[in-house]
Amino acid sequence: MAGQSGGPWGGGGNSGGGSGNDDGKGQNGNGDGRRPPSGGQMSEIDELVKKGQDQLRVLMGGRGGRSGGTGGPGGDGGGGPAITRGTVILGLLGLVGLWLFASFYTVKPEERAVELFLGEYHRTTGSGPHLAPWPLITYEKVAVTSERNEDIGVSDRGSEAGLMLTGDENIVDIDFQVVWNINDPAMYLFNLRDPKATIRAVSESAMREIIAQSRLAPILNRDRGSIAQRLGDLVQLTLDSYDSGLNVIRVNFDKADPPIQVIDAFRDVQAAAQQRDRLEKEADAYAARVFAEARGQAAQTLEEAEGYRARVVNEAQGQASRFSAVLGEYDKAPEVTRTRLYIEAMEEVLGDMDKIILDQNQSGGAQGVVPYLPLNELRKNSEGQ
Repeated sequence: MAGQSGGPWGGGGNSGGGSGNDDGKGQNGNGDGRRPPSGGQMSEIDELVKKGQDQLRVLMGGRGGRSGGTGGPGGDGGGGPAITRGTVILGLLGLVGLWLFASFYTVKPEERAVELFLGEYHRTTGSGPHLAPWPLITYEKVAVTSERNEDIGVSDRGSEAGLMLTGDENIVDIDFQVVWNINDPAMYLFNLRDPKATIRAVSESAMREIIAQSRLAPILNRDRGSIAQRLGDLVQLTLDSYDSGLNVIRVNFDKADPPIQVIDAFRDVQAAAQQRDRLEKEADAYAARVFAEARGQAAQTLEEAEGYRARVVNEAQGQASRFSAVLGEYDKAPEVTRTRLYIEAMEEVLGDMDKIILDQNQSGGAQGVVPYLPLNELRKNSEGQ
């Protein structure tokens, strides 16, 4: 600075004058080691700008010398503006502001903050403003309510990621998704190195265990909901044993199909199995119908036999009672009873026969009747009228 010939506006230099002043002031007598430029008196605004620049240099660790002076030992200026009490207070206030800015933090409602005291877990804070005196206490914010997804299966990891062996030795291709969030930020930060990889490994292992205990047909049809529920419970149990701080919200069972290489043959087998089931159901329905008809006919035959038996027994009992009554009458009047029995027997035998009895004349023919007259037909016609 001592070799400059003027200030930033091109003022004249100070080639050596004023160096002998005992009070350390420059030629202009203002004590700042500067001389006014040759263009006239500096404006007040320029002076304020210069003073601000000098104070900034002091704060930034500079020497504080003014341009245009001879700040060296042989020059006429001093060592720059002195550090005043106000400057020190201003610097301290700035440091305090920076410390407060680094120490105060705000946690959103969907977040939690984990505070560390000298690198060791201190506490977990909830939503709102908090003070963590820096550098003794540091913090890390974690979003705990946001849902995170981990997709497992063929779609994201290659052609064999979702292929699993069932309990009946079939291969099934499965895609599923595990939805999770964080319920303990401290465990999440300190106990797991890679949470996503942990979720993936645990979920895939649990699904393989469940599929190995199940048959293929229920997996493809009716058991998807129960498998997803079992998977969520098993994954959560394993993560809790790791003290992971993770919470499984739900499991989305997206797809369960045979491998693509055999899917056509599998569909043919499924169609044949469905046809077999349909035929078996039709046969069962026919058997049930025939069996029901047979049981009905058997019951009807039994009822008819029972009715016949009852009728025959009753008739026999009635005939026996009638015979006993006739026997009593026969004992009282044998001839009359014998004649009555004969007439009743002939009536019973000849009652339903088409027979006409005519008295014969002397010539052997029926009196007044043409021999070829169809008497039976005449009788039927008369009875029909």
